[in-house]
Amino acid sequence: MSASIDLLSAHDVIFELIPKLQATERLVDSTLQARIERCTDTDERARLEELKVEFELEIAMIRMNLEHLMTRYSRQLEAVRQGEQAGNSASLTLDAHEAVAVESARTLYRRAQELAT
Repeated sequence: MSASIDLLSAHDVIFELIPKLQATERLVDSTLQARIERCTDTDERARLEELKVEFELEIAMIRMNLEHLMTRYSRQLEAVRQGEQAGNSASLTLDAHEAVAVESARTLYRRAQELAT
């Protein structure tokens, strides 16, 4: 596993992390659910349902920690959202839980992309 992340740019939060988390949520809500509904093999269906629950729990943990990060750095993130800091966004110092959430979000996104193919 890669080294712990302790800095992240506000730009990356707004334009990379959040969109990837939303894409992962959409995949779980639509693609994975559709696969579950179409599945006729009982064992495979159970595996997919377990995977869906696992994704949902991980997403909930990530969201909780991202909300904490977004509250702590609301001004910096809003500046990026409003385009006030294009190209030179603030570096956000992550606490241990936020760092784990960021790494988990990236890992979950990669897993979701593999699942979608």
